[in-house]
Amino acid sequence: MSLSSHIQELRKKHQTLSAKVDAVQRSPSASSLEVAQLKKQKLMVKEEITRLTTH
Repeated sequence: MSLSSHIQELRKKHQTLSAKVDAVQRSPSASSLEVAQLKKQKLMVKEEITRLTTH
């Protein structure tokens, strides 16, 4: 897998996680732990994208 396609996949994953966070936060049964875990995953993906695009 080339670097650009890997970055593209990470961006898709970040977008998907963002949508999941929004959906979970709108849910009346949303647990703060679930939201926190999704946000942590999203941040890790974003950090990986940043790391790959700045080097």
